[in-house]
Amino acid sequence: MQGMSLASLKKHKALIPLYVCVGLGCVGAVGYTLRLALRNPDVQWNRKGEISNEEFRGKQYKFYSPNLDYSKVENPAPKY
Repeated sequence: MQGMSLASLKKHKALIPLYVCVGLGCVGAVGYTLRLALRNPDVQWNRKGEISNEEFRGKQYKFYSPNLDYSKVENPAPKY
């Protein structure tokens, strides 16, 4: 198949930016999925112990928020 080996990529140089963009998109998608799995307070990997969201009460876990600083906002969630 043309364009799938290094020898054929040397002949078809226009495919190199396509592979770079697809590769960066895949890396970005995997990175964001890992971030959601590891940093989101809705996900708990440890089945032992008590489930508590108290440690996330004043933290910002959204990826980007240009208008709001979550460290200064009072959280309306009840304290258990």
